[in-house]
Amino acid sequence: MIHLKTPEEVETIARAGAIIGALFRAIPERVRAGATTAELDAFAEDFIRGHAGAVPAFKGLYNFPATLCISVNHEVVHGIPSARRKLAAGDVVSVDCGVKLDGFYADAAVTLPVGGVAPEAAQLLERTLQALHRGIAEVKPGARLGDVGAAIQEVADEAGYGIVRELVGHGVGREPHEEPQIPNWGKRGRGLKLVEGMVLAIEPMLNLGTAAVRTLPDRWTVVTADRRLSAHFEHTVAVTADGHRILTQ
Repeated sequence: MIHLKTPEEVETIARAGAIIGALFRAIPERVRAGATTAELDAFAEDFIRGHAGAVPAFKGLYNFPATLCISVNHEVVHGIPSARRKLAAGDVVSVDCGVKLDGFYADAAVTLPVGGVAPEAAQLLERTLQALHRGIAEVKPGARLGDVGAAIQEVADEAGYGIVRELVGHGVGREPHEEPQIPNWGKRGRGLKLVEGMVLAIEPMLNLGTAAVRTLPDRWTVVTADRRLSAHFEHTVAVTADGHRILTQ
């Protein structure tokens, strides 16, 4: 069942989203060679809890042990922070964060370079972010989920990237994962019609090589099957009367 949000509920989600937005402005300077993913996670937890009433949404969710999902290079999503995992120059790092505030969730992700990266890595990040914003641009009342997926797919196909199909975007609100599911591919004019009050986490995951992925023995970390780079960007977006509003800006 899809739960439509009232304007007041959207504002609450936006306040949670603003915390993520502020975190994502603060964290890039800490994504540097020699930093551990555990250090980034500890910073994020302190940052979130420093806002009255806010708690990390992921910590303990489905028994996940950390505040952030931090996925490096060929890791697509759900990487577990570790004191043993040091970042190196040239890495790309996906940082996925959720915040719960006053009973509502917001969710966003960004993929960041560690220093200078190879041109193909820089282009992957640029195109995946572009795909996210192309998908968001389709969000308005009367549009279809297929319009969103098609816009993302067009960017990926043009670049020759693999689109992860085992993982998709989702609704978000009183629960961190709600209906509907939001594939990063599709056909225009197909799928669920968008209406005012929907709140959607749109999150393209694009791979430099194959679309195929597998899950590591830790039962969390999803990696590309060919061990080539992956990028992941995400925003929580509300469908408004006249279009959309990004709540994790």
